[in-house]
Amino acid sequence: MNNSQKVSEAIVNQGILPLYFNADETVTIEILKSVYKAGIRAIEYTNRGEAALKNFTKMVEIRNAEMPDLLLGVGTIKTLEQAKDFEKAGADFYISPGFVPEVASYLVAKDLFYSPGCMTPTEIITTENAGIKFIKLFPGNMLGPEFLSGIKDIFPHLKFMPTGGVDTTKESIESWYKAGVSAVGMGSKLISKKLMADQDYATIEEETKKVLEVIKSIKNS
Repeated sequence: MNNSQKVSEAIVNQGILPLYFNADETVTIEILKSVYKAGIRAIEYTNRGEAALKNFTKMVEIRNAEMPDLLLGVGTIKTLEQAKDFEKAGADFYISPGFVPEVASYLVAKDLFYSPGCMTPTEIITTENAGIKFIKLFPGNMLGPEFLSGIKDIFPHLKFMPTGGVDTTKESIESWYKAGVSAVGMGSKLISKKLMADQDYATIEEETKKVLEVIKSIKNS
């Protein structure tokens, strides 16, 4: 199975893609271990600050030693240079807030998983024509499940994942699943600034477990 297929299946399988960034290396690693213990096997680390690449390199090292079945992705990729830096660091997949043509052609040619943020049918068509099958709907809170319900039939071969504005509640997650998503991206609603500041890893693990349970129940109903 090729990389993009493998990553796509892992994200769809767990039904959620947790994402976070923390400037502190130790906090970054502890959060990684917490969500892994909760059952997460694909996670996005956001390229949001000076420390992102250094921290990510450390995450890959810890992953290789202790969590070999975890897929590590990088988010907020806006340039080809960033994609290449994180590729060198060992990223398994790449996420952008918008469609970056040169990043798309580079990663698609190497069959590496790339999911760009899209907000309009035009952007989704551009992305699909570039050979990409997994669309990040962003920002999800602006678009809402109704947007996806309205366009889903035009894109039968694509998978959709909203990021931004998806809550940890069953109502919120279920409304997106009913609209036809394959997974939901979840950042600060799950791994909040407060939980990170308090270094409350036990709660992060608990909350992640709960969300995984909710998704399982929605999928099974």
